Order: sequence, then structure tokens, then C-alpha cells
Amino acid sequence: MPEGHVVHRQAAELNKLFAKQTVGVTSPQGRFSVSAKSVNGSVLRRAQAFGKHLFINFENDKVIHVHLGLYGKWSFLNRTPEPVGLIRLQIATEEFCAQLRGPNACTLITPGEVKTLKAKIGPDPIRKDDPSIARAKVLGSVTPIGVLLMDQTLFAGVGNIYRAEALFRAGVNPLTPGKDLQPDQFDQMWSDLVSLMKKGVRSGRIDTVRPEHMPKAMKRAARDDRHGGEVYVYRRSGLACFICSSEVAESDMRGRNLFWCPKCQK
Repeated sequence: MPEGHVVHRQAAELNKLFAKQTVGVTSPQGRFSVSAKSVNGSVLRRAQAFGKHLFINFENDKVIHVHLGLYGKWSFLNRTPEPVGLIRLQIATEEFCAQLRGPNACTLITPGEVKTLKAKIGPDPIRKDDPSIARAKVLGSVTPIGVLLMDQTLFAGVGNIYRAEALFRAGVNPLTPGKDLQPDQFDQMWSDLVSLMKKGVRSGRIDTVRPEHMPKAMKRAARDDRHGGEVYVYRRSGLACFICSSEVAESDMRGRNLFWCPKCQK
């Protein structure tokens, strides 16, 4: 599932190509046709990302809500080709085209529904939201921090990769109950997520390794993985930790793969 930085990049691209322009909105697949007709030929005001949720705002207070889920994908083109495949939503001008395939959600919602949905989304590190409410909930919880970091009502946009890497960089074991964290540990992880995720928006990839542990500095091979980016523990199970040389561990935490270093994260 795409993490929050990806959705923020998609919002920025939609704004770059279509903001304040009259756009054509269609649903070649047909599943969104009725809603597409209601905004077709109207002005796209702006797109906004809140965690993993994307809101595309049109004139007359109409909003398309998109959540990519596991399989959703946007394609941005400098032309409008003949539709190929199951395209749920297409936004186009004479110059540019955006096509959405396989989202978990693509619905036209009212301003009231937007407000209700946003109220359920936690603070987003990329938006520099105030984390105080999440901080209080985490520090008072018996739930492991590895679970809490994936809770979108607490950490909007944080997924499996940022979860694993933030915990490693903080030296925190993922099984640690939230209530056993020190306040400065929470603050460190939040600050780290702000920095790392904003970096991901700029680069389009997840890089969490500090300069002294990069391939050139350590004279090691660069990471070869479809997710891209240099990481400490994510999908590195059985390999040597860059810091202590212990084997990176992997297990399951509530249905998601969990990666950590048993020595660095006691």
C-alpha cells in the first residue's frame, strides 16, 4: 500500500496539471460514471492529501475522495490516449491526462462527509499537524508501539516501511507498549517522521539511512528492491544490521510483516 508521501506527491501533480482549470471527468470503466458526470466540465480547484486519503475539490463544493488501498494507482500523461484497462477515473484537459486504476475508494462526497472523514484522520507528519492528541493517546496505551504507528487515527500516512525505519532509528523495540515510551522518545520519532516523510515527498522514494551508513560510505552494494531507497531493516530479514552486524529479524504483527534489529532495538 502506498505510504503518505506518495499521496502527497499525487496531490501536487494533480494541482500542477489541473488546478483552477476546467477539466473533463469520465469513468471509462463505468463504475464511477454517474458521479463523474456531475463534475465533468467544472473547475478543479485543488487536490489535498491527508495521510493516505486524497480529496479532489471542484467548484460548487463537490469533492472526489480517493483512497488507493493495496492496488490503486495513478498515471499522469501529457496526452489523452484511448482508455486501456479498467480506468475508474479519468481527469483530462487538452494537454494532460490523469488516470486512476484499482482504488479501494473513489467516491463523490459532500462537504459534510469530507468534514466527518477528515475528523477520523490522525495528524499527518507531512502536513506538520499538531501531534499532541496522538502523543497523549500513545503514552497512555498498553498497545505495542509497532501497532500504534500503523493506526491512521494517530499517525496519518505512516505505513509498514516508515513504521519499521522510525522505530529502528529511535532504537525502540516494536513490542514496547506505548505507555512505556518516554515522552522524548515519542517526540524524537514524530520529528524523525516529519523529516523522513517530507524528504520522501521531494524525492519520490523512501530513504532512511544516515549519511555514514550509505553504500558509498560503507563500501557496500546499493539496495536492489522494487520499493527503492536505502533502509535499515525493512525487507532486510536475515541480513546484517549496518550498525551492529546482527541479523535483522522478521515476524508478523497483526497481519503485517515486521522488521527490526534485536540488538539495536532491545
